[in-house]
Amino acid sequence: MLRVESLRNSMLAQSDRLAAIRDAFPKEGLFAEKAWLISPDAFPIEKKFVAELEQLGHRLFVFQRACNQLYQLSIRGKQPAWVARYLDAGKPAELIEFSRRKEIRDDLPAVIRPDLILTEDGYVIAEIDSVPGGIGLTAWLNQTYSAFDNEIIGSAHGMIEGFGSVLPSGGDIVISQEAATYRPEMEWIAARLKDRHSVAASADRRSDRKPEPAGITAPGYNVDWRVVPAENYEPRDGRTVYRFFELFDLPNIPKIDNMLGANAERRITITPPIKPYLEEKMWFALFWMQPLREFWRRELGDKYFIKLQEVIPYSWLLDPTPLPQHAVIPRLEIHDWREAAKFSQKDRDLLLKVSGFSPLGWGSRGIALGADLPHAEWQRRIEHALATFETSPTILQKFHKGRLFGHRYWDPESEELKTMKGRVRLCPYFFVEQDRVKLRGALATIAPADKKFLHGMRDAILVPSRIGENTSAAENL
Repeated sequence: MLRVESLRNSMLAQSDRLAAIRDAFPKEGLFAEKAWLISPDAFPIEKKFVAELEQLGHRLFVFQRACNQLYQLSIRGKQPAWVARYLDAGKPAELIEFSRRKEIRDDLPAVIRPDLILTEDGYVIAEIDSVPGGIGLTAWLNQTYSAFDNEIIGSAHGMIEGFGSVLPSGGDIVISQEAATYRPEMEWIAARLKDRHSVAASADRRSDRKPEPAGITAPGYNVDWRVVPAENYEPRDGRTVYRFFELFDLPNIPKIDNMLGANAERRITITPPIKPYLEEKMWFALFWMQPLREFWRRELGDKYFIKLQEVIPYSWLLDPTPLPQHAVIPRLEIHDWREAAKFSQKDRDLLLKVSGFSPLGWGSRGIALGADLPHAEWQRRIEHALATFETSPTILQKFHKGRLFGHRYWDPESEELKTMKGRVRLCPYFFVEQDRVKLRGALATIAPADKKFLHGMRDAILVPSRIGENTSAAENL
């Protein structure tokens, strides 16, 4: 009898949670014309893994700083010239010239979001997103789930505070039409920043306290956060701009020269910085290149270098340059990339990825798994990658299959709770706050087991992460 009563109470609790999530959903939505499956449960991450994630944030900050340094040294002739040549391939000369300006030489992204695939052995970093979506969504999920869960990573307001540190005195969130899907989530987080500022300002008026100079809780009275379309954006002196558009999209932004000019004169700051070389997936291939090994060891330090080797998948650049007769491509033991086109399906557990500066470099549009392709299509894609290398480089990356987890979700068709067996992409959000890197939230996407590429989709579960023991491995279901 007690067991039946406990089960009934548990079902009521789940129903209350689902109702709370639905009630909290913004009328304007979070993603334009996008939907996902909701769950009463955050995704559990063990405390030891949370500690690992917190350390990963600083490692990736140091890695991005080293990437920036390597490019600068390459163009000055102090590291191999081919590094910059690879990274500049296919980009307009004027954009390359701007990215090399001394005024922005040391600028780095203020938000770091890797895409982690959870595997049987731990995790791998599929890529580091240059212009990450999901900031507003994760902030909303954290706030909503924190109403009934005290262990949410980042807590109720961590994501809002983290993004506030990017625009501490207000700023402009500039979004292109290409990225319009994400406009609602950015409007939501901008509204929360305004609300927090208004509360702080009101409290200070009552106490007659002199306003602090900056910060989202500082009540300077001319602070504002705006979400504006990139296509007609006019920069305002003294503003910080959060860039929510890809650099390949610049030809579609008529007034981009005004924004770049203001940035060059330091009348405005832009983050992520206008540095297309930092937004290439090929950095993972450069990380594994033997001629650069000593650079990475020196800039990262032995400990970070070894730790990143454990989680960065081995990657290659599909450079068609002929090799000397005695040389082979590392780990594949082939002399020419066209030999890879002859690999059997068993040997094609390899991902082809457009490196960047292309509409195909965003999301999963330019990704193909060799094992899933017919042999003729695999061969065609290898040939295409080699033929277009000088204008749109492609990398090859070892594929790591995600581990299966079980997670509950609400099935809108049957109107009942079910458990999905799925693979998890975990997206921790790190914010660089005064040279400290803070983990402010982690978005978990649980995609059905038959999906090879893990991203937000209608039949995937999107939830925040929590600190807790994970007993949801699929083998336990």
